[in-house]
Amino acid sequence: MSETKRTILGELRNTFVRGSVVIIPVVLTYWFFSAFLNAIDGILSPLFEKALGLTIPGLGFFSMVLLVLIVGLLSRNLVGRVVFGWLEKLVESVPFVRGVYGAIKDLIGAFTLGGKGRTFRQVVLVEYPRAGLYTIAFVTNEMTFSYSDKRTLDFVNVYIPNPPNPTSGVLILVPKKDAVVLDLTIEQGLKLVLSGGIVTPEVLAQK
Repeated sequence: MSETKRTILGELRNTFVRGSVVIIPVVLTYWFFSAFLNAIDGILSPLFEKALGLTIPGLGFFSMVLLVLIVGLLSRNLVGRVVFGWLEKLVESVPFVRGVYGAIKDLIGAFTLGGKGRTFRQVVLVEYPRAGLYTIAFVTNEMTFSYSDKRTLDFVNVYIPNPPNPTSGVLILVPKKDAVVLDLTIEQGLKLVLSGGIVTPEVLAQK
């Protein structure tokens, strides 16, 4: 009798785990997009409510999408490029704002896969946070450190995203000889990191 109970409990546990694996991603995806859409909708909705005198759910979101599309279309012609270029120069002329704007622009560009000005250059394997532990990271730049006795050491700047939010992470400088370049595209590397290691290539190989 006890063996039968253990079998039933085991089956129930396995069924519950299977159900959790199916439903949790659905719930988290709904929660993420619900919060995202509500945040965007909350930007313009109060303006429409004040002007029209009534509440139309989703109007702010669709207006924001329309605004982004209009800006995108304008940026594709000469006049739009000139205007947006002037606005960008204006923003970059403000000392503190320039640094924040530039960092955000570069970071967004890094995650815009297939773009021309991609910030992430290579996917590398580095020993972090200590020797013997390895982390997937992305090369953003290279630099040379000069000692007082004229010796030099070549570094690669690598960015390690923190899942699930790729825009938060840590920058470390790794000696170029210690960074193992992997045979992965930037997209594959991002999928590997942001999935917490769930979405992995068949073989993790050096390039």
